[in-house]
Amino acid sequence: MKIAVSGKGGAGKTTLAAGLSLAFAGSGCPVYAVDADPDANLGLALGFSEESLLNLRPLVELEGVIRERVGEGAFFRVGPEVDDLLDAYSARQGDIGDIRLLRMGAVKKAGTACYCRENAFLSSLMNSLLLKRREVAILDMSAGIEHLTRGTARGVDIMLIVVEPTAASLRTGRIVERLALDLGIARTAFVANKIKGAEDLKTIRDHIDPGGGGGDNRLLGVLPFDDDVRRGEPVASVARDSRLFSEFQRILERVKAGSGARVGAGSEDRDGKGKKG
Repeated sequence: MKIAVSGKGGAGKTTLAAGLSLAFAGSGCPVYAVDADPDANLGLALGFSEESLLNLRPLVELEGVIRERVGEGAFFRVGPEVDDLLDAYSARQGDIGDIRLLRMGAVKKAGTACYCRENAFLSSLMNSLLLKRREVAILDMSAGIEHLTRGTARGVDIMLIVVEPTAASLRTGRIVERLALDLGIARTAFVANKIKGAEDLKTIRDHIDPGGGGGDNRLLGVLPFDDDVRRGEPVASVARDSRLFSEFQRILERVKAGSGARVGAGSEDRDGKGKKG
């Protein structure tokens, strides 16, 4: 199962990505939690220590590894072998389950220097993770979903778009939905966040389904407003019997029910030889 999570900055996509990572790991699934947002807050939400996060370098900054795998000079390998790097340059923290945290780093922009090698390297990593590995992968994206290409997007089972009941967040959500469909991601759905009451939920339903009648199919989950998470407490500290974590579980089940992909490959498949699941 491969899930990309996006939305406007501050809407709560990192909260959802962390919650789903913990929920999948709690059900016995090995998980790659991928921080593909330049703000890089997923590790904190998962409860990783400051020390471990300081030692976890963004993959795009591994200059020596990139030169070794992609090459130097005028010519370079477009699809280098990178499967082994997913484990070598990820972090684990045993008390939250079988979750490996990866920091991708920002896609390099054209105009200041040639970053063809770095971007080819990132593309190969995404290809390996989304198309070759059997583990669950949860991608915490930026709103621009720039780490995904038409090739790697084929491996995404669903794009979850987090929206809060504000005009700016809902507008960004529709843009993200269009970008995802343009890339060929066949299944998209919305998750409402920071919901305090019926009016908040109605605002979101009216926006994503102005004609009425189909909003519940496109709205996969509703996350209640949570003061602790808002103040920056790790999602990993949320009680497993809380309303918030129960909603993470509900979203997990709804995602699984709508996909024919296999979920829950054992950790013995971490060698990357299995098929996508």
